[in-house]
Amino acid sequence: MFSARRVAQCSRMTASSSRVPSSSLHSSAILHARVKSPEAKANLEKRLAKERAAELSRPHVVLGNKPGDETKWKNCDLAKVLVTEEDVRAAPLLPSDPTLEGKVDLPNYVNFGIGEEEKKMLFESLPEMSVEAYRLRAQKSNAKKGKPVSAEELQAIEEKYAPLEHYKAGMLARVVDLQNANAKGIAYENRRRCVEAFSEEGNPNDTGRPEVQAAILTMRIRNVWQHINQFKHDVASRRGLRTLIHKRAKVLRYLKRKDRDRYDAVLDRLGLEPKSVEGELVI
Repeated sequence: MFSARRVAQCSRMTASSSRVPSSSLHSSAILHARVKSPEAKANLEKRLAKERAAELSRPHVVLGNKPGDETKWKNCDLAKVLVTEEDVRAAPLLPSDPTLEGKVDLPNYVNFGIGEEEKKMLFESLPEMSVEAYRLRAQKSNAKKGKPVSAEELQAIEEKYAPLEHYKAGMLARVVDLQNANAKGIAYENRRRCVEAFSEEGNPNDTGRPEVQAAILTMRIRNVWQHINQFKHDVASRRGLRTLIHKRAKVLRYLKRKDRDRYDAVLDRLGLEPKSVEGELVI
């Protein structure tokens, strides 16, 4: 009966003196792989170089365009619709003391979704209606006394209250200026612009339209990307960015199945390359 020491010595002698190649004792597939010919190595290097070049020329998954090429984004409809924080801060400030007569000075960018109709109502119609309310109040008061309102009294009401209402309209214009808003206020205004620009003509507030959803998601993706570039250790925002990118790809895949022409058109309007939203998205 052999001892453990003799067995160990025999195994060492067999392993060292055996004519069997040492690779037969190894389980790795690398040692068993055949040595490739120079032609095969050259073909492999060419293929890897081609894959690296394709990866470098692939559009950015987040931005949607090729690296270093911002022309497609700057010329798309979405970029022309959105307002950035730099644009808002660069707009001229309204006077701190509005004038008492003349036209009301309006800001370049208005907060809280105020459109052209709301501007006309708030800054043109409302002051006139307020002055008219003072006239009707005077007429009602004089009617109780049994005497009509004279032209001089109406003129006095006009001179007294018209400048006051004009001043109030100017102060309201300062309040609704988008420069008073934070990032959420600017994002709200951009969402309103996306809905207005990408809805159908017959349905201007179609928030469920795939084009509208893709535009809003693209706007949010760019905002989060800008935030991540500033705060590189924000892991939660990176996770949220992945969710937004895959959600946009899902919306666009649905639109591609439904209507290919609309899909191609919205990609151009959003400034996106097809490869940035199709296939495997590695973020």
